[in-house]
Amino acid sequence: MVALFAKMPPMSDDLLRRALAVNQSMFALGNKTFEADGGTFVRNRELPLMRDANHVAHVTARTPDEIDRLLARVEREFAGLAYRRFDLDPLTPPEFEARLACDGYRPHEMLYQLLEGELRLPCKPHDVRVVDSDAAWSDYEELNLIDWKEYNETLDENSGRWTADVMFRNRRIKSPPARFWLAYVDDRPVAFLASWEGNDGVGLVDDISTHAEYRHRGLATALIHAGVGDARSRGAGPIVVVADPHDTPKDMYSALGFRPIAIKRIYWKAVNAVSLSRASQC
Repeated sequence: MVALFAKMPPMSDDLLRRALAVNQSMFALGNKTFEADGGTFVRNRELPLMRDANHVAHVTARTPDEIDRLLARVEREFAGLAYRRFDLDPLTPPEFEARLACDGYRPHEMLYQLLEGELRLPCKPHDVRVVDSDAAWSDYEELNLIDWKEYNETLDENSGRWTADVMFRNRRIKSPPARFWLAYVDDRPVAFLASWEGNDGVGLVDDISTHAEYRHRGLATALIHAGVGDARSRGAGPIVVVADPHDTPKDMYSALGFRPIAIKRIYWKAVNAVSLSRASQC
């Protein structure tokens, strides 16, 4: 894959900033968002189990006092939740990330990939439709349930399991402005994707999943073509996709022309009354 990106120019700091921001902005859609004490809070009291809807990102706190103030604010804002989550990227002060590691948070890495030109691979003809009716959302909910069952099997008992309904509601509240897509085979929904043009010239394709029985047929590629084309028709230029760096979809995205640009780290831990009352030992 190195040769595919060897001739690409280095990315500007401004483009990197906007590329890192669009994924977090997608999380924020449909939820309450505000800046306070050196962080951007995303919160939804109606979806307490959904970590995508309840976390802190874009952290600027650096000094010990600033970090203590932000962590204290987090405890107030997320009181009652069984977890705490912070989304960190290369712009996060290293002092804050070190504090999280010291305080017992566990990191999970995600890979940012960016498409700046055209998609490199053509797509096979598939039945791809935008989700724009009650019937289509019913089809999406059916497939979401299958995806949830498969995903939840990968979680350990202490990772904060949620229900398929919570996951579906978290996605549904983002539309509009986000757009959701389904691919059908013989009129059965078998794959889905979300797309959004963003709000700063960089778009996103997200939540890409194909039913296990229908993989390796080009359905995901067809959905990505639809999502990229739609986001660009609505004002986006570069397009971001976020992948697990330890899983195979990143290779498909690279083959399509998405180049790796950054690593995001999601820090998470379970909390309880004992841990909340215990002062930091660091």
